[in-house]
Amino acid sequence: MAVLRVQDLVVDFATRQGNARVLDHISLEIDEGEILGIVGESGCGKSMTALSIMGLVPSPPGNITAGSIKLDEREIAGASSEQMRTIRGNEIGMIFQEPMSSLNPVFTVGEQIAESVRLHEGADSRAAFARAVEMLQAVGIPEPEKRARAYPHELSGGMRQRVMIAIALACNPRVLIADEPTTALDTTVQAQIFDLLEELQKNRGTAIVLITHDMGAVAQLADKIAVMYAGRIVETGAVDDVLSNPRHPYTRGLIACVPHLQVKPTKQRHPLLEIPGVVPSLTELGEGCAFSPRCDRMHSKCLQHQPVLETVPDTGDNSHRVACWVTEARADDV
Repeated sequence: MAVLRVQDLVVDFATRQGNARVLDHISLEIDEGEILGIVGESGCGKSMTALSIMGLVPSPPGNITAGSIKLDEREIAGASSEQMRTIRGNEIGMIFQEPMSSLNPVFTVGEQIAESVRLHEGADSRAAFARAVEMLQAVGIPEPEKRARAYPHELSGGMRQRVMIAIALACNPRVLIADEPTTALDTTVQAQIFDLLEELQKNRGTAIVLITHDMGAVAQLADKIAVMYAGRIVETGAVDDVLSNPRHPYTRGLIACVPHLQVKPTKQRHPLLEIPGVVPSLTELGEGCAFSPRCDRMHSKCLQHQPVLETVPDTGDNSHRVACWVTEARADDV
């Protein structure tokens, strides 16, 4: 049974240019102990998906206009602010992109971890601080008692991100959302953070939604993948199947953008490919496929009708679905 299930989620934003459909019928689900990777360019709706699950869509101008978000089969899409405060941190934890802007500079990191424990578990100050030290140790911070009394500016970027993970996991949530958890960190620290997430997922059975630009991280960590473009999911399925046999031109483009190091370099160098153009404005989407202006396989039908997610045949994986008119699955329709 899915721990978290999102079904046909629609989020609209009122702008001066008109209505912007930021999320257009998004459907996702994740089981206990699974890692779901959500990938796509900036502006595709990845972070808004996370904020919608957390009940943090800024309203106004944003609004969840349709769809369902269920946590353990309990509907939370229409939950009150008070109900969502109980759920956030206690049942769903989130690691935000920028730890320096997410952590309060005037409180020690230990106090900030302990606050979540006091709020959700009713622990006294001494027990809550002891849990904070325990969590700092769990996420691999050396001298946790000393670090618990430090302020955010006294820690490195990698340590601050580990503190964010400790806060998110302090109350043992069923689901952890990691929104670009390695932004602005160097490569070595990125690898350490991803290893930490994988270890926590295996040891605690936490379901993790990993939002990232890093296709390599998704290939290494995730069990399932959802590729987003212009507020829609264009391809989804088991990560091995999607990455080894991508069916959507956008998915193939994202994979082609990843540089490959050669073990034995030769004089012949392959150019790093790119996807031409940019993600379109969400107020100017036409009737057809939003990716069609950037697609090298664009057909006239792509400009007229928006494709829907359908199962890719002959893959042996019913979960592999793609929204594209020019895949082999839809050759007869084009």
